[in-house]
Amino acid sequence: MTLLDVSISLSFVLGVSFLAYVGVIVRNFLRARPDTPGDPTRFSWHFFVPCRDEEAVIGTTLDYLARHFPDARVWVIDDHSEDRTAEVVRARMDAGRPVHLVSRRLPQARTGKGDALNTAYRALQAWLPEDTDADRVVVTVLDADGRPSPGMLDCFAGPSFFGDPAIGAVQVEVRMSNRDVAVPLPGRGRLANRFARLLARMQDIEFRGPISAIQITRRHTGTVNVGGNGQANRLSALRSIERGDGEPWGRALLEDFELGLRMMLAGWRNGYTTTAWVDQEALWNVRQLITQRVRWAQGAMQCAPYLRRIWSSREFTTMGFLEVLYFMVQPWLQVIGLIVYAVPIAAFAYNIVAYPEFVLAFLRQGGALLIALYLLVGVAEFAVWGPLYRRRSEPGISRRAALGYGLALAVYAATTYIVAVRAFWRIVRRKGSWQKTARTAEPLPAAQEIAAA
Repeated sequence: MTLLDVSISLSFVLGVSFLAYVGVIVRNFLRARPDTPGDPTRFSWHFFVPCRDEEAVIGTTLDYLARHFPDARVWVIDDHSEDRTAEVVRARMDAGRPVHLVSRRLPQARTGKGDALNTAYRALQAWLPEDTDADRVVVTVLDADGRPSPGMLDCFAGPSFFGDPAIGAVQVEVRMSNRDVAVPLPGRGRLANRFARLLARMQDIEFRGPISAIQITRRHTGTVNVGGNGQANRLSALRSIERGDGEPWGRALLEDFELGLRMMLAGWRNGYTTTAWVDQEALWNVRQLITQRVRWAQGAMQCAPYLRRIWSSREFTTMGFLEVLYFMVQPWLQVIGLIVYAVPIAAFAYNIVAYPEFVLAFLRQGGALLIALYLLVGVAEFAVWGPLYRRRSEPGISRRAALGYGLALAVYAATTYIVAVRAFWRIVRRKGSWQKTARTAEPLPAAQEIAAA
């Protein structure tokens, strides 16, 4: 069997397997129903907001939280910001808001988001009375630009989530707050703005479509995991995994995924809901997007050592182990897939030049139909999310636009191969640095910030 034969066979197996997986998650996605709310006054609520040079957004975020969650306390972790982040936070504290500023300074600062969250965790532990019922204390992690839905705490308090004593963490659906911005790049041309709008829409479809469908399916396999924005954690669950070191969060670049694994290994269950959500900024720049996704992919690769513990753990079913395995090896599969798909394409291109008559005969004898089928399957796996997005999330967009978004998503998904290769190369080079994602908002003058409070 030649290398070309092996590549074609592997590409077919990978394509069929992924198509079957998409069919399963779409089925569960369409069957999902709203979750029953509960009484949030039964719990005490705390928001952890890690910040590094977030002057542009932290003030409006604190004002938003004060309006919609007035009884919650907010812990802002200033990770050695070089702008006015700390000043903006102190202004809210001086106004009597239930806001705490947790300051980190070099050389201890800027060592990763997990370390920043652990610092806030220790500060919260020191602040709480000794007789606090940790089962009724919930810590929610938000990005500095995060906007949780107003009814989020009611949802969290429901019987499917923290109303169930077995639940250790809950993740809400993520949406893009700037998905409908008409002119995302003022001063740039029409084409640049159209591309930026499309890129923001792709991220919204990605999170509210396939990522949401995967999380909904994980509810059946018991492997729901948490994200970096909109994750809520029961304090008693955090205490159970911190091993007495005051560090429930790990140091992987994907610290949220690592936290979820540690929760499940400790016997807790995680929940996921689309009834509540958190809005965050989509990125309008491809380079920033790829940098962000490389960090995520590398973080998933870093969690591979947990597979041995998961395999031997009684907390995971066989299906649960396979689901976690698939997520962890996905970046590796994409590295392999890039080679697997590239070999037949390169061979076909070479044959077109060297043996054009042979290629024409191949196409006439069914080869054209085979290639068309490959393309159809490869595109349909992603294009289906455009109409599903319209049906489940944005009924106001037209059918034509939904189909166009679906086709664009197939192109957008191709960037995952670039991401996987770059993440793999960073691991080979043992590079584990973390780069902050830039914000699109502009800072307000201090007087305007206080007036808006």
